This record gives sequence, C-alpha cells and structure tokens, in this order.
Amino acid sequence: MTRAALAILLALALAAPLAACGKKGPPQPPAGKESSFPRTYPSE
Repeated sequence: MTRAALAILLALALAAPLAACGKKGPPQPPAGKESSFPRTYPSE
C-alpha cells in the first residue's frame, strides 16, 4: 500500500467516529419530569 493511500485510510479511520457525534434534535427532559431551564442565576 502506498503512503498516500495509507494516509487517506488513516485520516478516514480517525474522522469516522466524529461523524457519529452531533445533536439529533432539541433536548427534551425525561418522561415525567419538568424542565427547570432556563433559570436565573444564582439558582437557589
């Protein structure tokens, strides 16, 4: 395998896990719980 092909393969292998990261939609609180955001600072 040539160095260029190996470098491309390595770059793809390192970039592949990053493709799975990302937001799929707006955040939703768990079922049965109300959202406490946004709240004012300090949150006492």
